[in-house]
Amino acid sequence: MGDTPISFSIVDDDAGLRESIVQYLTIKGGFRFVSQYSRAEDALVRLAADRPAVVLMDIKMKGMNGIECVRRLKEQIPGVFVIMLTVFEEDDLIFDAIKAGAVGYLLKSQPPAKLIEAIGEVIAGGSPMSATIARKVVQLLHSSGDSGKTGAEDRMRLSIRQREMLDLLAAGQSYKMIADKMGVSIHTVRNYIRRTYEKLQVHTRTEAVAKYLKR
Repeated sequence: MGDTPISFSIVDDDAGLRESIVQYLTIKGGFRFVSQYSRAEDALVRLAADRPAVVLMDIKMKGMNGIECVRRLKEQIPGVFVIMLTVFEEDDLIFDAIKAGAVGYLLKSQPPAKLIEAIGEVIAGGSPMSATIARKVVQLLHSSGDSGKTGAEDRMRLSIRQREMLDLLAAGQSYKMIADKMGVSIHTVRNYIRRTYEKLQVHTRTEAVAKYLKR
């Protein structure tokens, strides 16, 4: 993670969950806790001054919901990374969160260690998602009729290792899991991903997988 710990804030109306996440990420993950809020409205007023690198955002809260908060927050702090942390798997919520500017979408039922991995992944340029969410996103993008080159044309431009990596990404595998399965380091996986994004002319994991799988 480098010499400077990754800073984070959390916006969630469950006080007990907030406290447990803060303790886990600071003690186990070595991240730097900046702030926590129970209401999206309060977060919008103060997060610009807090300047966290990553914000963990719930969706359903009293008052303004997390998706609208992300949309407004990205206008205030374009460079902030927002990971939705929620119990909801509804297609419309996933799609709206991503359109609003969220770079990750994790279910609260995920093992806590996945959250540590996800924060490191967004800082490295990834878009962490629970496996079931990743599959839903691909299906949503397919059904949206996204235009572009066909899957066959895209595949021809990719090496065997890059195609293998994309298959694992499509299955919702994390960078660490991909590195283990491919027998390489996480650094190598990130290099593969960067070059793959360049070949496919995309910027995120979701776009890369959708373009790769498109028929």
